[in-house]
Amino acid sequence: MITHTVIFAPIGEASRTEQITQRLSNAIISGLLEKGEQLPNESELARMMGVSHITIRDALNTLRSKSLIYTIRGRNGGSFISDNVENYVKYFHPFNNISSDYLSDLGEMQSSLIIHSARLSVRRMTDQDLTTLNNLISTLENSDTPQQKTQSDMRCLLTLAANSQSARLAAQELIILTEWAPLISILYRDETFHAKSTFHYRELFNALQNRDETLAVTQAHALIEFFVSSLIEYKINFV
Repeated sequence: MITHTVIFAPIGEASRTEQITQRLSNAIISGLLEKGEQLPNESELARMMGVSHITIRDALNTLRSKSLIYTIRGRNGGSFISDNVENYVKYFHPFNNISSDYLSDLGEMQSSLIIHSARLSVRRMTDQDLTTLNNLISTLENSDTPQQKTQSDMRCLLTLAANSQSARLAAQELIILTEWAPLISILYRDETFHAKSTFHYRELFNALQNRDETLAVTQAHALIEFFVSSLIEYKINFV
């Protein structure tokens, strides 16, 4: 599942325990990791995220202290997402610890990646690539829950990056989505946002289908600008 590929992607060098704690907290609060869902075991998490067992254990202990996860001992045990996350959402909400400047900076990175991916995709994507992207946008349009919408959205962005046929662009997009996805998931609770995002994806798809590089770049910029302005507006209202 692409959501989990993003959540459990390798961690960078600095403040690894804090990064893991923040990433998993955001994923839990935004619903990307669902109530009652079992996390991979410590060994698997350490392998997936490229850190030591001690780092994983420290991060899980922090999540447990926040009551975001609970642990069952024994043969069929493990760490699970808490059922009463709502009691902690306001206190641990991702938007508590980010600024509008941070959102703008994240948007600049995302915009650069998606605009360049769109430019290269016009030149390089095949008819089959277009069909795949069209199907993914249709899935996004027909998704019901915030989690489903976010998963579909991530698939659209990653597919667009992949259609650039640049492994480096696709890898960078995967990294950005670890910060991007939990925030966007919160916005997808709003049906109006869902309708507008699919509109922007359709406009971008039409430009790609027509092999119009200039228009594709414009529509890619409009898509990310819509996301970022929505995030900043939410942040202002949230505070």
